[in-house]
Amino acid sequence: MNITDLIKHRLENLGHEQRELAVAAEVTESYISQLLTGKKSLPAPNRSDIYEKIGAFLKLRPGELAKLANLQRKEELKRKIEEPARPLFQEIRELILRKCKAEKAKQLRPIFDREPFGETERLITQKLLDVSKGIAKEEWKNENWLRVVARMNHKSYEEMRVIVLEFLDTDVFNLSVQNFVYFLDPLIESWDIDLATFGMKIVLTSGLGREQIKEFEFVEKEPEHEAEEESGLREFLQDPSMSADITQGELDFLKRLTFRFKDKRPAALYYYRELQNLRDPLHFQSKGSR
Repeated sequence: MNITDLIKHRLENLGHEQRELAVAAEVTESYISQLLTGKKSLPAPNRSDIYEKIGAFLKLRPGELAKLANLQRKEELKRKIEEPARPLFQEIRELILRKCKAEKAKQLRPIFDREPFGETERLITQKLLDVSKGIAKEEWKNENWLRVVARMNHKSYEEMRVIVLEFLDTDVFNLSVQNFVYFLDPLIESWDIDLATFGMKIVLTSGLGREQIKEFEFVEKEPEHEAEEESGLREFLQDPSMSADITQGELDFLKRLTFRFKDKRPAALYYYRELQNLRDPLHFQSKGSR
């Protein structure tokens, strides 16, 4: 039995109406109706409390609805993967660029036009969406936040819960103008990107998020290895006469030295001498000197 059939069956057995279920789940009756007729996709169980509320109202075992929802969503995802990706609507692109600094927007526009929904546009859109969804997920159970956002968008509290539910399930390939108007536009004050490093800085609207600024860096790094993988460094660390007072910053420095050698294996004494060189003030100039 799928989840919609189970809900309908329980409603009938308990003698309840869809309207009562909507009240219990704190959503609109229209949303429940569309959910049960398949016109709305099932929301993700880990992003909201709707299955808990529906399950409690229908007197089902805890977690039963969430388990069924996960199975059905996996089947839907398989079907979606087979569908070709669609580019953003031109209107959404313009709304996103409007939030960008003017000079940077001028640089980005020809890139977007040359590669419709290419890597750069997808990266930017995905980060803006991730940040907005992160705020919505954090505040999902915050009734005051929901009511503030509802008033901003001229919606009722129940309508806003439905809108948030659907927003949390959207992805970068299905972002709608409504998603932008209800969430990205009010939550994000501005954004900027470094086209050399692809680092992004997103400034959030004051009062609607717990943080004011989000920054993302896209930097290639060498894989980190445990110090114990190198026998010389391990021996150095195990000898208190050499390393008893080493700080975490000094240890991190020595670890980075380890992987400069491809054909050599430094001994414990090498790390001890490097530590002394690092600590010797004669080996370094002050910040003010030239």
